[in-house]
Amino acid sequence: MPSALEEKEAIREVLAEYCFRLDEGRFAEMAALFTETGTWDTAFGSATGRPAIADLARSLRERAGNQRPRAVHLVTNISIALDGASARVRSNWTVVQNSPDGPEIGSGGGYRDEMVKEGGQWLFGYRKIDRFIAP
Repeated sequence: MPSALEEKEAIREVLAEYCFRLDEGRFAEMAALFTETGTWDTAFGSATGRPAIADLARSLRERAGNQRPRAVHLVTNISIALDGASARVRSNWTVVQNSPDGPEIGSGGGYRDEMVKEGGQWLFGYRKIDRFIAP
């Protein structure tokens, strides 16, 4: 049986992988980090279920068009409360992106996650994205 530290590290890996997949435009793979009935609740809409989550993420990227500069999501201040095969996670996020004047913070906010362990893997059951910093 994994220790609490091992479980928390596994959850941190999911948080990081979410950012990599989202930033690289691998929307179906990002959505695979959610349960089958998981919900992605963003400032620009909400989607439930992996296909709908991938479609929403893709549509948000398409809406930004070619004007969207290369950007990376950074996650910090991760607080994890384990409860058996579920966990409540709070963290902060920042998007750093290119601009004509060099790197800049594009937006930032907080994540509130309800995660569950299914088949030995931690997945998002619900991810709420709050946006505190926006252009």
